[in-house]
Amino acid sequence: MNLEETDIYCPYCGEHQTVFLDPSDVEEEHYIQDCQVCCRPIQFHLSEEFDGSLSLTVSHENEG
Repeated sequence: MNLEETDIYCPYCGEHQTVFLDPSDVEEEHYIQDCQVCCRPIQFHLSEEFDGSLSLTVSHENEG
């Protein structure tokens, strides 16, 4: 399994974090993972672009 490393900033506390994505298991995925620093729930939206690259956005749990 080849994981892709990417950096995010928590939408609550703004702290930098590194997360690992599995490109072989993505078409379009939504999930929630707690911040490693403030423990608040971050909503992850992961999708695959037309060129095969991954696109990740993070937001507050209750944001669209």
